[in-house]
Amino acid sequence: MDRRQFLQSAIIGCSAAASPLVTPVTLASAPWDGRLVVIILRGAMDGLDALRPLGDPDYAQLRPTLVGEGADEHNLNGFFALHPALAPLIPLWRAGELSVAAATSTPYRDKRSHFDGQAMLEAGSPSDARIARDGWLNRLLQVVPDVETRTAFSVGRDRMHILAGDGPHATWSPRTQLRMSPQAERLLELVYHEDPLFREASLLAGDILEGIEAAPDMDEEDTSMMEGMMAQAPGRTRLTGEVARFVVEQLRRDTRIASFSINGWDTHSRQAGHLRGKLEELATSILLLKAGLGPVWEQTAVLVMTEFGRTARENGSRGTDHGTGGAMFMAGGAIRGGRAHGAWPGLSEADLYQRRDLMPTRDIRAYAGWIMRAKFGVSRSDIEQLILPGVELGSDPQLLL
Repeated sequence: MDRRQFLQSAIIGCSAAASPLVTPVTLASAPWDGRLVVIILRGAMDGLDALRPLGDPDYAQLRPTLVGEGADEHNLNGFFALHPALAPLIPLWRAGELSVAAATSTPYRDKRSHFDGQAMLEAGSPSDARIARDGWLNRLLQVVPDVETRTAFSVGRDRMHILAGDGPHATWSPRTQLRMSPQAERLLELVYHEDPLFREASLLAGDILEGIEAAPDMDEEDTSMMEGMMAQAPGRTRLTGEVARFVVEQLRRDTRIASFSINGWDTHSRQAGHLRGKLEELATSILLLKAGLGPVWEQTAVLVMTEFGRTARENGSRGTDHGTGGAMFMAGGAIRGGRAHGAWPGLSEADLYQRRDLMPTRDIRAYAGWIMRAKFGVSRSDIEQLILPGVELGSDPQLLL
């Protein structure tokens, strides 16, 4: 490694270590037409706020400050309503490209640890999830034919365990930018002018990393739409938008499976403002996928999953604590949309899990299993025994068209 490479590595390393925003993307390619995107929301999204059961008589009493006025403006079906920050997704619901599932959870119970919950969600197995060697998407790759490896790179602290394993796959993460004002650049130049090593580092800092190029096979209208959405988004959403755009580039080619995560869903206090920002980030990501994929969107299913839900009652800090039952979203042109899945357990104290959490009524893995069954023709026995061991698929919810 020469000095320039060393300086580049040092700057990238410092910037990445200081940023919690670097999110790896995992990808896999195969010759099928169908596409599957799995978005992991790390930190436990509050499903009762994102997907609001306004038709439950106990809901408003449990959440006196979180619901707010005009909560029913984004009503879906007379019982559930979307959080206002997800309002941009309502056209997808009306077009039959968005469905929801309430009262979902993995088999994980009681300890409510992010680490353990995410490990089980990505491993797809309730036993020894923390030390599971591979993830459930990778096990999918091991039972379907003609899977190929894409060459890619991985930078950052997070590791997407969901696609780890023996099945061919690749990883990538967005490059981190280190931006300085002209005044800061001038200050560095003056301070390090007599030191050749640091003078060169300061000159490199402003131009090492650049944004992702649009895919050459994206038409002008698709590219313009995506760039316009990203330009209007706040900083963190713009970075997630770069992730979504990279996924779009690959799915428009020969990649068929992609998974990425959005971090920061732990809302113990002042939830109203924080969750709004995260849900806007999620909505932007989904809409970027739709805008960029063009006709490929019709073949795409997007699953949005989180490790567990949050408490039914808001706490004294106007937030919510780690819970059990949550919610998931399914989007895409391949989804049979405009439907709310899952049996509703109720929010009276007697109906709550341990008198504090939404009671799960269906394993979140079952929805993923039925998507794989319908989209890739995987056998029920492979899903229940190999890919998602221990899952009970139950009746077919008819998730895809």
